[in-house]
Amino acid sequence: MDRPAPSLSGTVHVTRPLPEPGTALLEAAGLTVTANSDDRPLDAAELAAAVADADALVCMLSDRIDGALLDAAPRLRVVANYAVGFDNVDVAAARARGVEVTNTPGVLTDATADLAWALLLATARRLGEGERLVRSGAWSGWAPRQLVGQPVAGRRLGIVGMGAIGRAVARRAAGFGMEICYHNRRRVPSDVEAQLGVTYVGLDELFATADVVSLHAPLNADSHHLVDADALARMKSTAVLVNTGRGPLVDEAALVQALDEGRIAGAGLDVYEAEPVVHQGLLDRGDVVLAPHLGSATTTARADMVELCTRNVVEVLSGRPAVTPVPPGP
Repeated sequence: MDRPAPSLSGTVHVTRPLPEPGTALLEAAGLTVTANSDDRPLDAAELAAAVADADALVCMLSDRIDGALLDAAPRLRVVANYAVGFDNVDVAAARARGVEVTNTPGVLTDATADLAWALLLATARRLGEGERLVRSGAWSGWAPRQLVGQPVAGRRLGIVGMGAIGRAVARRAAGFGMEICYHNRRRVPSDVEAQLGVTYVGLDELFATADVVSLHAPLNADSHHLVDADALARMKSTAVLVNTGRGPLVDEAALVQALDEGRIAGAGLDVYEAEPVVHQGLLDRGDVVLAPHLGSATTTARADMVELCTRNVVEVLSGRPAVTPVPPGP
């Protein structure tokens, strides 16, 4: 992004320290930036105080932007969510108050798809267990029955949510010769299916037939606990579950029970129901790979997210349409 000419006035509050280019682009546009210098989420009272005089807000998934918070910020004109997901923002409440809500689609697609594949391979091939074994000093050398995992090449991948990230995961699966099925709220166009080599199926069939289930659906009332005890009971005992979407897509208590009972082979998780709290039953398991919400954590993706948030703020405060407003509801 080219540095904008300093022509705006107004105050932007940023709720967490940002990676490069940080707030420099906002300041270059003439905006006053206030920021939480502590790398922790603000509580509701702290956030309300911070946005009392703000014209724009750059916030994170960990920030709850609801009607009460919006009422505490009467000058607010735009909420730029530093994420693709936006279930942390009451979009209807914002729009009722004339506040635009934006997100950061597209720029983190490849980073998140790569991370999904990293978790897929690490879980299927038991790399987490192997890495810990070597570090422990207890490894005694190669053995024919040691840490035998699940194959990936030529197996069936089930993708739940065929948006940009789901499609990127599918493109990567082609290199492994996988058969790919998917489920989406709306079936994608037939030419896209043909290009990706994917087949649309119902959720029951996806869970029952996939060797790997990868979650990329948005979080809403319909998708909360999409993977519950019933869904897990339908999965193969050799199947692997991967979640780089949103934590509450998975009922973690049900997942722990399914793993305890050997109903699935393992899980690779980057997101959690009550993040940053992780269900205690997952922490001590060797058949689960746990990542600390790293989906977009590449230098390029995080910098592009900063720039996109900046562009959205600048455009809205300039009286122009946002670059990436959140889509209308169903």
